[in-house]
Amino acid sequence: MDHFDNRFQIAARSLSGQSIAIASAHHRLNYIHPFPDGNGRVSRLISHAVALIAGLGGQGLWSVSRGLARGLTDRGEYKRMMDLADSPRRGFRDERGNLPEAALKTFSKWFLKVTLDQITFSARLFDLGGLDQRYRRLVGDTIDDKRAPALISAVPRHGALERGDAQIVLKTSERTACNMLSKLTAAGYLTTASPKTPVRLAFPLDYRERLFPNLFGDGDRP
Repeated sequence: MDHFDNRFQIAARSLSGQSIAIASAHHRLNYIHPFPDGNGRVSRLISHAVALIAGLGGQGLWSVSRGLARGLTDRGEYKRMMDLADSPRRGFRDERGNLPEAALKTFSKWFLKVTLDQITFSARLFDLGGLDQRYRRLVGDTIDDKRAPALISAVPRHGALERGDAQIVLKTSERTACNMLSKLTAAGYLTTASPKTPVRLAFPLDYRERLFPNLFGDGDRP
């Protein structure tokens, strides 16, 4: 483990080196197998943590662990790629250790592709314009008032919407605006600390797939 640590400290001196080191260290730590159990879980956590330190992390918006679990084509891809990098070295030209350098390069390239795939997927999923459209369609399908989507769109633009501003957004009476706020809050689309405080956008679990397609379920791969 000391050699592992020293080797990757040297490899991670540049930003590009850090990106490659995260991928290759992920595999080599699993090969060393320092714990009786849970090595895969630990290596995924370490990859996530090192990415944050390197400034490459998603700050909660994306996770390489999700990509490793799903793969680029199927869920068995991660295991196959790990096994490939574990195979015996291919002759005297393939590095000086017990493992094949070419296979590690293949794994590292795949790992980085998975990372980019997750970044692209999350950027598209959390794009405010796209999220607004999905939320408006959901509210339009479930709330029997054609003005409701407009109020939903206004909330994230302000972060939190003062209750008095709902009347301005809807261009209606104070009573009608209050009724709309109550209806959207009861449906789980808005949340508030008390009946008099500003409202914020909520994300009801029952509609997670409509709001964030494929984020939790298997579905089609991004």
